[in-house]
Amino acid sequence: MTSLIFRHLIARWRSLIKFLNLPLQKSPGFRFYTAPLPIAGAFITGLCLSLLFAACSSPSNVSTSNTSASPVSNSAPQEAKVIRFGYQKSLILLKAKGVLEKRFAPEGKSVEWIEFPAGPQLLEAMNVGSIDFGHVGESPPIFAQAAGAALTYVAGIAPSPAGSAILVPENSQIKQLSDLKGKKIAFQKGSSAHLLLVQALEKGGVKYSEIEPKYLPPADARAAFVKGSVDAWVIWDPFYAAAQKATNARVLVDGTGINKQGGYYIGSRKFVTENPQSVKAILEEIQKLEEWSAQNRDEVAQTLAPVLGIDLETMKKATSRRSFGVVPIDENLINLQQGVADTYYQLKLIPKQVNVRDALLTKEQYAAFSPKT
Repeated sequence: MTSLIFRHLIARWRSLIKFLNLPLQKSPGFRFYTAPLPIAGAFITGLCLSLLFAACSSPSNVSTSNTSASPVSNSAPQEAKVIRFGYQKSLILLKAKGVLEKRFAPEGKSVEWIEFPAGPQLLEAMNVGSIDFGHVGESPPIFAQAAGAALTYVAGIAPSPAGSAILVPENSQIKQLSDLKGKKIAFQKGSSAHLLLVQALEKGGVKYSEIEPKYLPPADARAAFVKGSVDAWVIWDPFYAAAQKATNARVLVDGTGINKQGGYYIGSRKFVTENPQSVKAILEEIQKLEEWSAQNRDEVAQTLAPVLGIDLETMKKATSRRSFGVVPIDENLINLQQGVADTYYQLKLIPKQVNVRDALLTKEQYAAFSPKT
């Protein structure tokens, strides 16, 4: 028993080390945060306590094979009182408006917000149990599934193809996609930018093996782009809009005509299955805010500009390229997402074939909380 406990401890410790390795990034005009250290402290404390109690509750003179089964409770698990929501700056409006806090306050529930520089880091945190819910592009869930994460697709995000682009310096000799052959290109590995690059290279007749990828989170990628240590940068709004103004970057191509899907709201399988009413409430508030945003783009920009540290005109540009809406998980989305998984596997960017359906719920479960469109 003790050996099993320590093996479990070592496995969780490795996951924690991977999680704590997430970089804290800063760049002019932006602040990026990974999950705060108190989470790690709570994790370590809880793990140590669970080890202590497990050791104390297992008498040394009782064989595990002869231990009688504990009574099983038939009562449904109580819904979580604190919802840990991971977010990125691209969808910070939900936090800024405080709609979830207002919705959950009468039920005695609260929302804890944890910021991440990009989707891959967010899902790493979800995989080690530090957050319950979040939004990412189409690529991070594929990489997370390949790594064995117990996540679930909750709803789709309306695509905004014009909101992501491949940028090159203003005076660059790169004029068309075929010119990317042999070039150093910065982007966040496993992000929506990664997929845009893969799709754009295919369109330009360039093999992925013929470029030199530089896997960098947004802050580091921007610094490398400004210094000229990379030839191109693949990025999404609002960083895309800010870079256009601050660096006079030229758009080689955006996602128009290339990207066919947006991102996803993702939840840990445990949270989603045990908290369907909370998930339903979250999606309802998101959908109402999305509908309001589509009709009030200038006000969205005015709300976000000071929060993000971006000037109003730049924020308006980013908002103008944004599509708003929540999309239920359906066969079309599933097939598109499976295509993403197959592409990454064929390129040997993930270690095994991923079946997207392994991260789906039943039709009845989706019907219980999915937005009505």
